Amino acid sequence: MTFLLFTKAEDFMLPCLNKKLFGMECLGCGLQRSVALLFQGEFVAAFKMYPAIYPLIMFMGFIIASTFTNIKLIERLKYGFAIITISTIIISYIIKITN
Repeated sequence: MTFLLFTKAEDFMLPCLNKKLFGMECLGCGLQRSVALLFQGEFVAAFKMYPAIYPLIMFMGFIIASTFTNIKLIERLKYGFAIITISTIIISYIIKITN
């Protein structure tokens, strides 16, 4: 138990192979650190680290909730959430690589 008290979340994170091999960040770079920041209560820092974290959480929550409930137009809602999430990932990636 004391081992966990003296370790950081960064010690357990996987490195980005795309960044190591090609020197460029991938579309998912920052996701692990963003989740770690969420668990620490740093909500604004999590958004700054990976802006698609909140649409991704909403999309995953909707997918989980849709397995337990029967909602009309569920397929359209899934596509809508997917488009919003993917668009946010791509737009934030473009902004990140151009800056």
